[in-house]
Amino acid sequence: MLLVIKSGTVLAPSGPIEANVVVEDERIVALTDPGSDAYETRADRIVSAAGKYVMPGGIDAHTHMEMPFGGTFSADTFETGTRAAAWGGTTTIIDFAVQAKGTSLLSTLDKWHEKADGDCAIDYGFHMIVSDVNDTTLKEMESCVDAGVTSFKMFMAYPGVFYSTDGEILRAMHKATETGSTIMMHAENGIAIDQLAARALAEGRGEPVQHGLTRPPELEGEATSRAITLAKVTGSPLYIVHLSAAQALAAVAEARDDGQNVFAETCPQYLYLSIEDLAKPDFEGAKYVASPPLREKHHQADLWRGLRTNDLSVVSTDHCPFCFKDQKELGRGDFTKIPNGMPGVEHRMDLLHQGVVAGEISLARWVETCSTTPARMFGLYPRKGVLAPGSDADIVIYDPNAEQTISAASHHMNVDYSAYEGMRLTGRVDTVLSRGRVLIEGGEYHGTAGHGRFLSRDRCQYLN
Repeated sequence: MLLVIKSGTVLAPSGPIEANVVVEDERIVALTDPGSDAYETRADRIVSAAGKYVMPGGIDAHTHMEMPFGGTFSADTFETGTRAAAWGGTTTIIDFAVQAKGTSLLSTLDKWHEKADGDCAIDYGFHMIVSDVNDTTLKEMESCVDAGVTSFKMFMAYPGVFYSTDGEILRAMHKATETGSTIMMHAENGIAIDQLAARALAEGRGEPVQHGLTRPPELEGEATSRAITLAKVTGSPLYIVHLSAAQALAAVAEARDDGQNVFAETCPQYLYLSIEDLAKPDFEGAKYVASPPLREKHHQADLWRGLRTNDLSVVSTDHCPFCFKDQKELGRGDFTKIPNGMPGVEHRMDLLHQGVVAGEISLARWVETCSTTPARMFGLYPRKGVLAPGSDADIVIYDPNAEQTISAASHHMNVDYSAYEGMRLTGRVDTVLSRGRVLIEGGEYHGTAGHGRFLSRDRCQYLN
């Protein structure tokens, strides 16, 4: 099938251009002058994008579908979560396969393939969570890289569950250096946090806001600095996930200025929400429990600046939804038992476009942070992340003037609340193509479970 998207403003790496995008089957075959009809005369279909942006599909490099946590599972399956992602203009996710203590990485990878295979509406890849560092695990990291899983997440938080000691982190980083893979780090000082949480509970402070108060930004900054030091000692690339605090950002900026291969992402919740949301009465704050926690509002300005300066390279969601009823409620009276995570995979592109509207970032940075940079960071470029001949036809037609109000009543994620309930935005996804197939058009969903394919990824393309 030959399809031509005409009359739109193409958001290209060099900047906005007026061009037609020509798609044949699953790939982009040409970008042509808007006055040219070379392809239109034989096109099977012509789609008008007049007055709209035409951009590469979004890549959300941090999601947790069907993730086990605290005796329950995140509410979105690979089917419901990827469908919601498509509604929001995201055409690729990279999810996390979670190694449990005492299990192997390869059996874990097999398990996550079983979960996702045949259920995804969009293309997907995997990172691997390493929670049990031993000789077998380290050897299996090599096999994971061969299987297209080239990034490994570790935790300085959650003692007894995912936590790794500095020595274990050092061993994994050495292996990452050997294999050319990337270590992703959840950087919070979990040992100290557990002490603060225990003290709060002993003093009768069990409400949701205590989740934020017992995970202070200083402990995120300290852990980030420590992770950077370990990476420097081993020569390992380091990617800090879901950075939320100015202290952590300062550590990343300093390392990058020194030429170290350190990268970081933030998430929309840290750009728009704050600890005031965690403090909402009647247990409403539980909806906003995630780790790292929401911070005081002044951190938001630092994060926006970090996006402008590229000290924050990527915006992901850390999409890990738990329903308020029955799941978040597990922690009534004890904030440490509230499942950690928030929904967001559907709204990332819109929320970051609001940053464009507000003058916080440029159109180019919007596309870079949501699509092009994650493609390069995680070995998918130029197959993904750009509109160019030969690239997959993952395309979003975006109406920058449409208005919308976010609400649980209208979103497509499998969760009973929205973290952004009532927030009014300018800009909205109009049409979404995944490998040339129309998934979203005219306010209707045309996708199917099983269209999405597993992506075997190369190594990070930013390493010097």
